[in-house]
Amino acid sequence: QVQLVESGGGLVQPGGSLRLSCVASGNIFNINTMGWYRQAPGKQRELVAGITGGDSTNYAESVKGRFTISRDNAKNTVYLQMNSLKPEDTAVYYCNAEGRLIRGFVYPAFNSWGQGTQVTVSP
Repeated sequence: QVQLVESGGGLVQPGGSLRLSCVASGNIFNINTMGWYRQAPGKQRELVAGITGGDSTNYAESVKGRFTISRDNAKNTVYLQMNSLKPEDTAVYYCNAEGRLIRGFVYPAFNSWGQGTQVTVSP
């Protein structure tokens, strides 16, 4: 089992910034891709940003130039720096990670989600 715990959400005014963090814990052998998704009320969950083990990144068009994803492999942590926030960025933000566990001589794959953290952008 892998647990992902997000933090850093909250209420911010338009134009403000927030930094989300997500820490993975468990019997982790390696983590390949980590990412941030969001889900606004009445909408489907969407990818915000992703980062591979080689630090290649991809972003939703709506956040390019405003959000930056990064990771600290030594800490099994992924970050999302969000600048110039807009009301339409309001959503629950979820962390996702996929990789392999270590269980003796077996390395089963995992794909885990965090519990989500609320981001509200409002005057």
